[in-house]
Amino acid sequence: MSSVGLNEVLRYPGIWRRSSGSAPTLRTQATGCAELDSLLPGGGWPLGALSEILFTQDGLGELSLLTPALAELTQRRRRVVFVAPPYIPYAPALQNHGVDLNFVTQIQASNGDSSWSAEQCLRSGGCGAVLCWLHKTDYAQLRRLQLAAETGGSIGFVFRPAAAAHSASPSGLRLLVDNDRETTHIEVLKCRGGLDTRRDTRLRWNG
Repeated sequence: MSSVGLNEVLRYPGIWRRSSGSAPTLRTQATGCAELDSLLPGGGWPLGALSEILFTQDGLGELSLLTPALAELTQRRRRVVFVAPPYIPYAPALQNHGVDLNFVTQIQASNGDSSWSAEQCLRSGGCGAVLCWLHKTDYAQLRRLQLAAETGGSIGFVFRPAAAAHSASPSGLRLLVDNDRETTHIEVLKCRGGLDTRRDTRLRWNG
């Protein structure tokens, strides 16, 4: 690569050079949980990136972790899309948490089509957040979703079984979520910008 071409690349705002002394600013959406925000670089869900929610058992309220952000997005008239949820989202509960249902869309898709549908929604640029449930996927598929989120500037949420925590992932953020009756246990496994190893990356949230 010529020096001129390299200089063009280095001027890109997402590039961080160690000698610059500061990391690039991350665009985020507050999670609604101050303790979680304090753990994440930028203070919230990363925009233009994929966030994985790894759960020990589905249907135990893992969606409630996202409702504060979904409420704020829909109140700003941003579209939120549910792709192939295992259970029909309970509309009254979403409304009670401030989610404007006029900006919520649900897409029914088979296992083979759900990833493709989520990718198209993320890439479109017309969605504030896209939520997708993928029980079986691979690195290449997740990479396409990550790139689609970057292109569209959306927040991509992928729900996967906790066993996937042992697999490599291109996602910008990975959380392991477990529920014990009324308490949600959250562990930050990976986040763009790196983890502060001086702090405990686990927290309890009574959402």
